[in-house]
Amino acid sequence: MISKFAPIAIGTMAFFMLGGCASDPSGAARAATNPATGSASADAPAMPHARRSLASFARPVSEQACYDRKTEPYTAVVDAHFHPRPFGGQAMAPERLFRILDQNGVRFVNYFGIGQSLDMRSACTYYLDCPGTTALPSIKNDFVNGQETKVFPHDNLDITLSMTFIDLAHPQDVVKTIALYDKEFPGMFKWAGELNVEKQALLKNMHEPATIGSIDQWAPFMKVLRDRNIPVTLHADLGNDANPTQFLPLMQHVLKKYPDNKIVWAHMGLSKELTRMDPRQHIAIMKKAIDSSPNLYLDISWDVLYNAYHEYGPDFVAFFNAYPDRILPGSDFVAAANKTDEQYARELEVTSRVNRALDDEAFRRIALGENYFRLLNLRYHAPAVCK
Repeated sequence: MISKFAPIAIGTMAFFMLGGCASDPSGAARAATNPATGSASADAPAMPHARRSLASFARPVSEQACYDRKTEPYTAVVDAHFHPRPFGGQAMAPERLFRILDQNGVRFVNYFGIGQSLDMRSACTYYLDCPGTTALPSIKNDFVNGQETKVFPHDNLDITLSMTFIDLAHPQDVVKTIALYDKEFPGMFKWAGELNVEKQALLKNMHEPATIGSIDQWAPFMKVLRDRNIPVTLHADLGNDANPTQFLPLMQHVLKKYPDNKIVWAHMGLSKELTRMDPRQHIAIMKKAIDSSPNLYLDISWDVLYNAYHEYGPDFVAFFNAYPDRILPGSDFVAAANKTDEQYARELEVTSRVNRALDDEAFRRIALGENYFRLLNLRYHAPAVCK
């Protein structure tokens, strides 16, 4: 068993950590110089050219060529956790973003804002470079995303727009603001999130975590999401190294309070503040949550725990194979203008390495997008995997 997975042991947890993505727009660049992580990125195998078009996924499975895992990429065709705009500063131009996604074989992408915009008076791009500068929920990025996806062509890419403005600590006006979105962008926003229940990394930027009391006040907007079949992605830290399950009761209360909402738990609750948790304990928590919450999905984006737990790779692979219909892939890339095209390719590859070890059913559902299509009721189909 160990020898079977040894070549991908680090890669199995690579969807968690290079120190980049939403926590750090420049992280991938630093990772290349980090002895602990740089070698993995530098040694990433060259990806075969992605040949499948967006239109091919619209065909019935019986009319698609089977997917040959030996010759076609193992990188996901879906990026269900992607940030086309940074916290502050200049973003990549949409034409450039569409080209990068196309070149990497990504045909489906969630546009996640970011919902927390840095104070407009700040020159910062990355919030951790600016402790004391507010990074608060805002409609600004959502409106830019809605406008850009409307006016710039992207024929080989299916974009799902997400409402990221929602302040989970102060939800009183959410329904009213959704009505504004309906007026300005009728029928265009099909997802909500990434929304922060508890994000420790943002505390120095005036992030106010949700409480049990504020979670109870979500009912009006959660009903809107439920009635419209809109999934919501929640960033909810499990805890930290001092107390690995400190914030778990918050997410447990969310799942108990809103069992009929489609909820995606971003990063499986992990974060850079929690790097020494026993992976078996973590998996046990995730299993219990999935078993008791039929509408819960786990988002395995963000490589923030790349250097932790990788020796437990086979445990995570076994977990994903056991729950293949409850996992969504994503890069958690933040498209700041100062990033290179190669940084996205590298982060997509790292967060996709676990796909190499998945069985065929899990690979089709996760990497080839079947879970994503069914969650959104899209008229797309993942191809069958060649036997």
